[in-house]
Amino acid sequence: MKTIFSGIQPSGTITLGNYIGAMKQFVELQNDYNCYFCIVDQHAITVPQDPAELRKNIRSLAALYLAVGIDPDKATLFIQSEVPAHAQAGWIMQCVSYIGELERMTQFKDKSAGKEAVSASLLTYPPLMAADILLYNTDLVPVGEDQKQHMELTRDLAERFNKKYGEVFTIPEIRIPKVGARIMSLQEPTKKMSKSDPNKKAFITPLDEPKQIEKKIKSAVTDSDGIVKFDVENKPGISNLLSIYSILGNKSVSELEQMYDGKGYGAFKGDLAEVVVNVFKPIQEKYHNLMETSELDDILDRGAEKANQTANLTLKNMEAAMGLGRRK
Repeated sequence: MKTIFSGIQPSGTITLGNYIGAMKQFVELQNDYNCYFCIVDQHAITVPQDPAELRKNIRSLAALYLAVGIDPDKATLFIQSEVPAHAQAGWIMQCVSYIGELERMTQFKDKSAGKEAVSASLLTYPPLMAADILLYNTDLVPVGEDQKQHMELTRDLAERFNKKYGEVFTIPEIRIPKVGARIMSLQEPTKKMSKSDPNKKAFITPLDEPKQIEKKIKSAVTDSDGIVKFDVENKPGISNLLSIYSILGNKSVSELEQMYDGKGYGAFKGDLAEVVVNVFKPIQEKYHNLMETSELDDILDRGAEKANQTANLTLKNMEAAMGLGRRK
């Protein structure tokens, strides 16, 4: 089995876009790959966090992974900070990184723009991301387009390390989802849906109440012609909603266009809201059950134990290759 690694930050709940573009596909991938799903809490602290809120978000994200269908008997679910090798390997990867290539990272430019001061970690977290991936001899990393640059850096750092110190790392391939990689904002359909959007009507989360979901979909920006047709360039709003309906409702876009021919946006949005509510209802039930039991912590304990075994082995190989410590 090939190995897949994926990490999601516990900075608030995930969006519908994260669910479609990542988590929904993880459930299918776990049957065919050796999967490591990591809650990357050390990445979250590159910007200020409230400690109590962060701790709550970590457990909440773990519960969501399981609620959407991740099976702890098939995949390894764990928290980054509970595997010390991540921080240790992250330092080693910093030592083979160059400041110039880190400063060229688009996300660093975006997040530091206009700020008087930013933490050093905002610049240096790509080597930690590289360490996260490389510690598990990862073959494939499923990422959105926005992480492609970081993945290319990860590959460059792995190749640089191997060339200088010997063949320690597997060079990971980038896996960009064919569908659902970019679910757009409900209010500005030309930009990606994001949980950091100040407009709460712009995104849906799997934990939204049914009435909230209905309200957000009904207020989604479309256009004035009332024709349900997929045309990203001229009709980005309705095209985005069609993508969501197609993926969650298991219908092709052309089927949906025929179903709503001449019916207008009101009927379409009402039915889409019902589809989204029905998808998230069992997820919400399982999530709330997990948050109230010790089962969640037991699963995370087992995940950390398994992740530590694999990561520590790779870390020892890294250190030995570089000449660190007293033993080969």
